[in-house]
Amino acid sequence: MRKSLRLPIGIAIALAFFGYLFWSTMTAQAAQCHVCVAYRGNQNCADASAANAKEASRSAHTTACGPIAHGMNESIACDNTPPIVTDCRRT
Repeated sequence: MRKSLRLPIGIAIALAFFGYLFWSTMTAQAAQCHVCVAYRGNQNCADASAANAKEASRSAHTTACGPIAHGMNESIACDNTPPIVTDCRRT
């Protein structure tokens, strides 16, 4: 193969690979949720996406608890606290 063709072919292969990664990642995210949690006088909201609304809601809930719960016991307690806002939609 000539040297002058190596670079354009390499770039085309790399673009195709990254395009496939982007496409496969985005198609796996079928639901998106916005969840707000109040725990011990603090409130935090988070967004998450996943294959379905249940997984997205759980992920957003856990993410929202992160900054307001300190330590494993509080993290578990916050995860078991019902959210004050849950808004899920299909993407």
